[in-house]
Amino acid sequence: MTDWPQGYGLRRYAEIDSTNEEARRLIAAGETGPVWLTALRQTAGRGRRGRAWETAGGNLAATLLLRPEKPQAEWAELSFVAAIAVADMTAMLAQGSRIALKWPNDVLADGKKLAGILLETGNGPKPALAIGIGINLAHHPEGMEFPATSLAASGAKVPSQDEALGLLATGFAGWYDVWDGQGFTAIRDAWLARAAGLGTRIRARLATEERLGMFEGIDERGALLLNEGQGRTSVLPAADIFFG
Repeated sequence: MTDWPQGYGLRRYAEIDSTNEEARRLIAAGETGPVWLTALRQTAGRGRRGRAWETAGGNLAATLLLRPEKPQAEWAELSFVAAIAVADMTAMLAQGSRIALKWPNDVLADGKKLAGILLETGNGPKPALAIGIGINLAHHPEGMEFPATSLAASGAKVPSQDEALGLLATGFAGWYDVWDGQGFTAIRDAWLARAAGLGTRIRARLATEERLGMFEGIDERGALLLNEGQGRTSVLPAADIFFG
């Protein structure tokens, strides 16, 4: 494993239902981290809105459990911190691929989904955060509405799960320090520099409707700015977006 960031713990599991679920159980028992949890195999992994997330052998499933010192209202900003760290790590490994960030929390390789991020707050003696990260290292699902890929499919050398986690944990620790010291503005700028579809027309799927418009960026809290024309710019805190 690459150098491990100082102050971060690590727990390994051969098989588990979900590293995020384990983090929530640990938070309920009083754990506040920071500690990384990783499993060789997840039997009930999930993504946003309860979607199943397949963790085949050789892929990375990991969750960072931590309790930031900042107000809880700012914790959601860490999904952007995690996305930047994943993008940097995968760009290092897949140098022949175009790595970009898809709002709100996916990482793309050549326009296909390579990784996803899920933030959940756990309740316990002290609330804490579970930042779940799944990266398709060796395998990827087929037949998805938004096409998926893996490092293997991109032609990159596939790292071991331990090597990938070491790179990710080190990168996250560095960007966490930026967020902690400089605030979300610095993170927002770094995220936008890696953003997919910025300045292009997109389709945003909300719970009850779809909207079309120009992806103008994200605001100071990370919400999507959608220019729908005629001087109207909508601020969308949550949506699924599609390009083209």
